[in-house]
Amino acid sequence: MNNMNVPKSDMRPPKRVLEELASELHELTPELRKAASYVLENPNDVGVSSIREIADAAGVKPNTFVRMARTVGFDGYEGFREPFREAIRNRGTDFPDRARWLQSLAKEGQLGELFAEMAACAISNIENTFAATNAEAMKAAADAIVSARHTYVLGVGVNNANARNFSYLADMAIDTIWTIPRLGSVATDDLAKADERDVLVAMTSKPYRTDVIEAVDVAKELGVTVIAISDSPASPIVVSSKHALIIDSETPQFFPSSVATIALLETLLAFVIADASPAVIASIERFHKRRYTMGLYQDKWKDGG
Repeated sequence: MNNMNVPKSDMRPPKRVLEELASELHELTPELRKAASYVLENPNDVGVSSIREIADAAGVKPNTFVRMARTVGFDGYEGFREPFREAIRNRGTDFPDRARWLQSLAKEGQLGELFAEMAACAISNIENTFAATNAEAMKAAADAIVSARHTYVLGVGVNNANARNFSYLADMAIDTIWTIPRLGSVATDDLAKADERDVLVAMTSKPYRTDVIEAVDVAKELGVTVIAISDSPASPIVVSSKHALIIDSETPQFFPSSVATIALLETLLAFVIADASPAVIASIERFHKRRYTMGLYQDKWKDGG
């Protein structure tokens, strides 16, 4: 068996660890083989289960997993488990496994680690997103929106709220921006009357939504200018789109982060307002005056009190 001494910081990819474990399988004792077989058949459990939990599931003693980890060069089970946990942090597994990993942090009293990772990812996502674009690209996208007959803002799932927030704010100044899909509709139907005079702002991140991809394809066929917001230059909605804004959505959470998407949309809206005609300011003033008249705002807020 391979008894080489490898430090705990060893971060071989999980696939390689599993391959090495499989190659040792025929030399292991029956108990070690039982533990190794469980890992090979249930690799996602490694990153989300404590040593006691995985030992109970495999029907062996916890120390068996310590000895199994050493057969492939780790000091112990924690070192063996770390590459699998890292894969979960980096979205290398599905949502349910990431959710189980979050719960495992709570069980092990490591919520401080989760808090720190959430803060670090939020800051990093915004920095990386703004580093990936520039004012010229933002202005070009804003110009397209301002000059469009209609702008459709498409987001589904978590991005539906982001799309609606963008349209809600824009509506204070510009009445040509709509969120799709409309209630009871699908995005491809909402684009049926669109043409080269229109713009589609579409957003999706891994795992990419099929309905968003299909809507973007339809928009391109109709000659609509597409502004794609996604997490990779290789994203199916980014490829061949007129404008592409790349966001970073990394997070310890089980679902992609919206922090950078919201920041980017707020910036795009600021560019749209800056790019629009002076009449936009008058529209915003009328909007807020009407709200004060209707009693929707408290007067002390208006006066800065």
